[in-house]
Amino acid sequence: MHEIVTLQLGHRANYLATHFWNAQESYFNYDAENEPSTIDHNIHFRPGKGPSGEDTYTPRTLIYDLKGGFGTLRKWGGLYDQGDAEDDLKNLWAGSVVKQQDAPIAQSEYQKALDEGVEEPPKLSTKTVRYWSDFTRVFYHPRSIIQINEYELGSAILPFEQWSSGEDLFRNLDREHDLLDRDVRPWVEECDQVQGIQIFASADDAWGGFASRYIESLRDEYGKTPLWFWGLEEDVRQSQRTKQLLRTVNIAQSLQAISTTGSMYVPLAVPSYLPPYVRVDQTSQWHISGLLSIAVESMTLPNRLKPDRPKRGLLSDMEATLNVNGNQTIADLQCSAVEYTAKEVSKAAGDCRTSISIMEGLVYEDEIEKANCKLDMTFSTSNPSETALSLRQWEKANHVFGKVESLRGAPPPDSEVDKEDRALSRKRRRLAPLPIVEKYQNPLPYPLLDSFPSIFTENLSSTNTAVIQVSLSTTTQISKRAKGLQNIVSRMTSVIDREALSNRLGEIAEEYEEGWNSGFDEDSD
Repeated sequence: MHEIVTLQLGHRANYLATHFWNAQESYFNYDAENEPSTIDHNIHFRPGKGPSGEDTYTPRTLIYDLKGGFGTLRKWGGLYDQGDAEDDLKNLWAGSVVKQQDAPIAQSEYQKALDEGVEEPPKLSTKTVRYWSDFTRVFYHPRSIIQINEYELGSAILPFEQWSSGEDLFRNLDREHDLLDRDVRPWVEECDQVQGIQIFASADDAWGGFASRYIESLRDEYGKTPLWFWGLEEDVRQSQRTKQLLRTVNIAQSLQAISTTGSMYVPLAVPSYLPPYVRVDQTSQWHISGLLSIAVESMTLPNRLKPDRPKRGLLSDMEATLNVNGNQTIADLQCSAVEYTAKEVSKAAGDCRTSISIMEGLVYEDEIEKANCKLDMTFSTSNPSETALSLRQWEKANHVFGKVESLRGAPPPDSEVDKEDRALSRKRRRLAPLPIVEKYQNPLPYPLLDSFPSIFTENLSSTNTAVIQVSLSTTTQISKRAKGLQNIVSRMTSVIDREALSNRLGEIAEEYEEGWNSGFDEDSD
């Protein structure tokens, strides 16, 4: 069934994943009279039985968070009653028991309304969303919930910030519990045919070190399985200089370690320049993760389509398009919310913010300039110098090696390119070398649920859905970023193995500039 197993590592990753799972839950069709869903729910959800024998569907995911990070989420996921814990203690100990526990966190009004089956729950806001569990709409399996007790969320005494702290934590836990055997293997073994493993984690703190060691172990155990890493990065410009440097070095370490063992590394940061139709509260993880989730969920939509639907795209298919030269495992994510109705999107095929061509397949030589087309938002990095002018310069300054596009909420294409012709064209373009662009299109729009923040202007959110254009690409821009990180790391005297890290970043930069010269002066204004 080409299942995908998900790992959520850390508090910020869980915010992003909660939006992701809420969207997946909305695709379930409970009315037999409605048109069947185009989504294969078995890819991301596992069937099971509840305590009363009822059928259940829970996400195929592992949720790691620090102590205090789960908020009001029930220990057993809300579906499975484990009985009274005090009765279990009495069976183990006949003497007196002194009970000490923290004051319980009050359940949000939104969650209370969901539990009571209220059709219109109260509207969420940045003040009412305290934890990612405050806006979740799904139940989780008890095996999914894994609390890290060694660190506490938001602790000033022992902060979970150093990249090496994450490495050490994984080694200690793995030595004690064998995390793959305890956590991952039960989920993988119940799958028929694993499509891949996707990992959400922050790359600029200790979770980056934790993720790098986790992915290294996954690669040793599942050698050919696609491992896709989505690395969250915060805007460090508002932090103190010491924290800025710490987060930048953490990003450099995550980039060099995970891009080596993982199949694809996708940086996720809120752009400094946002289009007029987007309004994001930069102090709210609910808002930030909501914007990021639109791009991530739309980009991976082809992975979970039913086999009988046209142009289903597996993780391995996308990887083959992006990794043109064999070592290009870092990709930039871009996104636009298209301000058109479904019919108008078809007429706007020539617009930069829609498909290069409504017809699916690979672009031809006269479309190279369009292949380099820039969407409204780039999530690869938060660059303080990024402006509307620099975005236009980006189009001219960067060469595209491989690109995957996805347009959702628009009518399906009238025809398809023959698979044999597409394969022949792909080989020809690799030898040229010319950009390889694979396009997907689906009529299913992005759902703007009551759990989603109001980050769009009214003309986009009035229908509770959004037409989304998104792309993932390997370009020469990645080389520039790797060189920038290399320059910072080489001047840091406190980084362990500084020379090895700097050399590895230099090698990464070379993978995205070989055989290409843009002719653009990087120093020009």
